[in-house]
Amino acid sequence: MEDFMFRGLMGGVGVALVTGPVGCFIVWRKMAYFGNSMSHTALLGVAVGFLFGVDLRLGILVSCIGMALALLALQSRKTLSTDTLLGILAHTALSVGIIAVSVLETLRVDLMGYLFGDILAVGVPDLWWIYLGGAAALGVLAWLWRGLLAVTVNEELASAEGIPTFAVKLVFMLLIAFIIAIAMKLIGILLITSMLIIPAAAARRFSSTPEQMAALAVLAGVVSVGVGLWASVEWNAPAGPCIVVAAAGLFLFSYAWEMFAGRA
Repeated sequence: MEDFMFRGLMGGVGVALVTGPVGCFIVWRKMAYFGNSMSHTALLGVAVGFLFGVDLRLGILVSCIGMALALLALQSRKTLSTDTLLGILAHTALSVGIIAVSVLETLRVDLMGYLFGDILAVGVPDLWWIYLGGAAALGVLAWLWRGLLAVTVNEELASAEGIPTFAVKLVFMLLIAFIIAIAMKLIGILLITSMLIIPAAAARRFSSTPEQMAALAVLAGVVSVGVGLWASVEWNAPAGPCIVVAAAGLFLFSYAWEMFAGRA
């Protein structure tokens, strides 16, 4: 195996280890649109990173955190529904990001690499970012697991039991922002939400407990990365979209399996 293929595979596996468990909560809490909105906001973070000369991951993290805080502040006013607020914030941030990248006179950058990722260009420093950042994210999720699960099942009951529901939701939103920041280079801004949602959705049909679903979501993500990279090399196609299509294939298999099992 070529070195760049091995680094791409290791990077994809590292991302799958994190997106699987976090994606389960996104599916359970029906936050797919929120995840998509956060990924759109990441392009604004790319512009911020270039503008101030800082690491792009830091720029993405700052912009996504700003998005999460703005959403929580606007939600508290209860003047508009959450999906409307997400639509306004996400598309505004995406448009401002595109304009900012386009008008910076000293910057000439190919947006396709940021929008759709380039997993085969992953280097050793990127792997350190992915695995150390992923370990930190999983540590936070493990600490948050019981409280977040209680809030997901019944927020009012969780609040009555003394769980700080607002803090739990805020930390989870920030966790999603952090994962998008470390995974952006591999899958791309527009496709990272797919890796958060599709493997978890595929695993849901074969799971009987939350922990089992999280483990199967990781497995589905790892398989998607392997199959997607193979298809990318075999057909000379973009790696990021191939990984997402492979994940979608697993979801269709799980859906067909459920239909067949229901008729048996």
